[in-house]
Amino acid sequence: MKHLAALNKYFVKYKWRFLLGMLFTAISIVFSVFQPILVRQIFDLLEQNLKNYRMLSDTDLKTVFRSGFTKTLAFYGLSILGLALLSGFFMFLQRQTLIVMSRYIEYDLKNEIFQQYQRLDLTFFKMNRTGDMMSRITEDVSRVRMYVGPALMYATRTVIMMVMIIWLMWEVNPRLTLYTLSPLPLLALTIYFVNAVIHKKSERIQSQLSNITSVAQENYSGIRVIKSYVQEAPSAVHFERASEDYKKSSISLAKTDALYQPAMALMIGLSVILTIFIGGMQVIGGNITIGNLAEFVLYVNMLTFPFFSIGWVASMIQRAAASQQRINEFLDEKPRISDAPDAKAITLKGEVHFSNVSFIYEHTGIQALRNFELTIKPGQKVAIIGRTGSGKTTLAQLLIRMYDPQQGRILIDGTDIRDMKLSSLRNQISYVPQDVFLFSDTISNNIRFGEPAADEAAVHQAARQASVEKDILQFPEGFSTMVGERGVTLSGGQKQRVSIARALIRNPNIMVFDDCLSAVDARTEKEIIGNLYAYLEHKTAIIITHRIFSLFAFDKIIVLDEGGMAESGTHEELLSQNGYYAELYARQQTGEEESVNGSFS
Repeated sequence: MKHLAALNKYFVKYKWRFLLGMLFTAISIVFSVFQPILVRQIFDLLEQNLKNYRMLSDTDLKTVFRSGFTKTLAFYGLSILGLALLSGFFMFLQRQTLIVMSRYIEYDLKNEIFQQYQRLDLTFFKMNRTGDMMSRITEDVSRVRMYVGPALMYATRTVIMMVMIIWLMWEVNPRLTLYTLSPLPLLALTIYFVNAVIHKKSERIQSQLSNITSVAQENYSGIRVIKSYVQEAPSAVHFERASEDYKKSSISLAKTDALYQPAMALMIGLSVILTIFIGGMQVIGGNITIGNLAEFVLYVNMLTFPFFSIGWVASMIQRAAASQQRINEFLDEKPRISDAPDAKAITLKGEVHFSNVSFIYEHTGIQALRNFELTIKPGQKVAIIGRTGSGKTTLAQLLIRMYDPQQGRILIDGTDIRDMKLSSLRNQISYVPQDVFLFSDTISNNIRFGEPAADEAAVHQAARQASVEKDILQFPEGFSTMVGERGVTLSGGQKQRVSIARALIRNPNIMVFDDCLSAVDARTEKEIIGNLYAYLEHKTAIIITHRIFSLFAFDKIIVLDEGGMAESGTHEELLSQNGYYAELYARQQTGEEESVNGSFS
């Protein structure tokens, strides 16, 4: 139960629903357990008046006696019916409070997990699979809801009913009660051992379910690669193996669960036999009445559901505990990138300074930057060029604090970015990533994602500056065209330009473009560069590219190699050094772009 303790805050939040649910449960049970008392009185009444009826069989009072006795039985019958209706009504209220409460908790828990995912840094997402994260916010939360709803409701009902019934039985005959309940210790022992097995199997099943979800998600996302390489059959075999493991574990758990039902039935059967046998002896001995025996039999039958629900509830609690443990693992994660206690919002002008920055990716151990130094003055345009893995993208991600460097500082306008509020920093820097991502929404909303408050005119203007407006207007629905999952309905170049438009619409003072023109043709590239040159006139811009934009007058060009600055200068200065940049420029001029793409990124 230690893992489920994390849910106590929700019980406090919905304490009135919880308390009312407990009250309605208790009232419903009170009306239920008093029905056998009326049955006892009916049997005792029958026993007492049967002799009198026989004595009056030859007199005129027979008819009067029968009429009065029939009315008495009718009264008792209506009373039992009334108690049953009242019990059912309060059971309805019980479900309306406790089950509805469980849905509220499910809603809150899913939102808490999602918000936690939003807070966590990129390292977390690189270390955990999407399918596993999806499984925890869906399947695991559903199992937890079964605990805060049905399991809690039936557990409460079981405890209250058992306490009340055992108390009433004890009041009638303690000895018979002890005989009737003698199978309980064996039942408790069975539950203890089976629960331990269920908990272990539930943990394994949830882990395997996450694996299935991850395999399916990866296959759906990479379906074009799978089809291109004709790997449908191997993919199906891989999924089948994952499903087979899940099936075997689920069947194993089902077999364990199946032990509960026969065990409960056996215990109830033994209790009924003992009640009838011992109770019959007590009736013969004159210690109890036939009505008491009938009352005991009814109480034992009423205990049938609590006994059966013990196993079911215990199983749900064990599964919920295993799921909540998995959920807690992610909820307990602390984001490594967060606001400092004294972080402040600052209006950025555009001066950027990388001071002796070194960075190592923890999950791979690869050193992306080594003692990197770079100063960019407000309004300057800087190009970053280098081989694959030289650290270009790392620079961009460090600037917007997707990661923090292990050594050195990054300053904007003289302030360490770790002393700025994350939201303020990222709101004032537009970043066009290398890996373009579009949402399953309209083109207009994908562009407006950069500035949700922007009007349609601003959306069109941004699309025009990114040289994608003409392409969009050719679609039947124009800017209202749905792009499909990850923008699958658009070409690579169109997706890149929509991504650029998304960044331009924010109109910040600092912009970072990470190889965002790799999928466009030369004519479109020239048009975009022309638009950007005018747009970026008074802005600080960092452009990461594998091509040389000879039409773009960069104030500084940086060539990275193995995380350090290999060359630095203007276009003319770098050509005179006859290094990487000069080699790249020569190959580009002679049309050897394929060779360049293999050496640089």
